[in-house]
Amino acid sequence: VQLQASGGGLVQAGGSLRLSCAASGRTTFSNRVMGWFRQAPGKEREFVAAIRWRSGSTYYADSVKGRFTISRDNAKNTVYLQMNTLKPEDAAVYYCTFRDGSGYYVSDSDYLYWGQGTQVTVSS
Repeated sequence: VQLQASGGGLVQAGGSLRLSCAASGRTTFSNRVMGWFRQAPGKEREFVAAIRWRSGSTYYADSVKGRFTISRDNAKNTVYLQMNTLKPEDAAVYYCTFRDGSGYYVSDSDYLYWGQGTQVTVSS
């Protein structure tokens, strides 16, 4: 499985960005979960959001609930992260992830496949 993330950039606090992650390769698992993590300088990588591909159900870290929305496009085999009302503390490198299954996966050790990361910078 290969994951190609894009969409990062520089935005002012209160602004919005949309990240995309296209999956390719052996992605035809009967059940799979795709998600986003982020890592700020000097901090550990943390869970942001995930989506169960078959059902479309989603779950989020408390810090982004109500501001971020994860979604998928089946035809494009792509997952999106719409980020609104961005805060300086949202600045980080964002990574998309992929694994088989349909559970609740919020630890980075739960995921096998990772994209290359895309930088999000939020100016105050």
